[in-house]
Amino acid sequence: MAQADIHSVRKALGKIKDPQSGKNILDAGLVQGLTVKDGRVGFALQTSREMAQEMENVRQKADKKLRKIKGVDAVSIVLTAHSGAQEEAPQKRAKNIGGHGTPPPPKPKDLPDVGAVIAVASGKGGVGKSTIAANLAVALAKKGKRVGLMDADIYGPSAPILLGLQGQKPTLSKEEKIIPLEAHGVKVLSMGFMVGDGQAVIWRGPMIIGALQQMFADTDWGGLDVLIVDMPPGTGDAQLTLVQTVTLKGALIAATPQEVALADVRRGVHMFNKAEVPILGVIENMAGYIHPATGERIDIFGAGGAQRTADELDVPFLGEIPLDPDLRAASDKGTPPASDPQSPLGQVFANLADAVLEKIA
Repeated sequence: MAQADIHSVRKALGKIKDPQSGKNILDAGLVQGLTVKDGRVGFALQTSREMAQEMENVRQKADKKLRKIKGVDAVSIVLTAHSGAQEEAPQKRAKNIGGHGTPPPPKPKDLPDVGAVIAVASGKGGVGKSTIAANLAVALAKKGKRVGLMDADIYGPSAPILLGLQGQKPTLSKEEKIIPLEAHGVKVLSMGFMVGDGQAVIWRGPMIIGALQQMFADTDWGGLDVLIVDMPPGTGDAQLTLVQTVTLKGALIAATPQEVALADVRRGVHMFNKAEVPILGVIENMAGYIHPATGERIDIFGAGGAQRTADELDVPFLGEIPLDPDLRAASDKGTPPASDPQSPLGQVFANLADAVLEKIA
């Protein structure tokens, strides 16, 4: 089937008016970050707090019009605030909050038909957080749980690779909800399905926040016991948005043994504590390399750092994942070791799943 091009998309958007200026939404500068690739269209639609309801109607019109274009298979439009829209006059801001300082953050909401939502987080990138999240989800599914994995790592979505779903796209239900893909018994939604392989997501903070909120609001999981959320690395606005959007049963912190990584663990634990999200535990990745010839354990990145940090912070330590070439090879092939619970690596993740289930029971 022929793929839609950016010219046909821009032509369709040029027929939709901005209710405030009367211009079309392109000329009004409201369309930001427009991408058209592999039948998928995505962009952010700028608005202000006062115009949010009117612009939601515009978003729906744009969505319907774009879906009529031949070759468009999926549309993702998120509302995001103008950079200047949040800068209210001090008097108006005081009036909005009763003159008592910063308004409280929004209360997180439960997801319909989802039992427990668990965040897998890390204070920094490169510690294997996504590998842990994907294998934990598969290990839980192997134990008979109905499991979903939301790959909310906007900057580096890797679930499509880890679970062998590259090049595939989710579909929409009759209610215009996203239906996740499925692999190894796990329902999967990833920003990687929306932006295409190797395509960079160059979005500003409000656009990322809008995308994350829409992933939660517009997905039909079909009933889950556990939803694993692979968080973006760090402790910034995107992470705070997640903990303020959905009720979390708890958070699992991924770390590596060296001290430079453990400082970020402390920041991550502090963030979740402030958000009143229970810490299920710390898991140490790349814990040690077993020499294939001698059987000797070589601690390339040090040893025991994550457990010492967990003890220091008075949070549970849930075990180690070895630095194993088989884990890397299986991840590249899209065949997570957790899919074989009898293998040595599969047993590691099965034990992790047992520990997590015990914490959330």
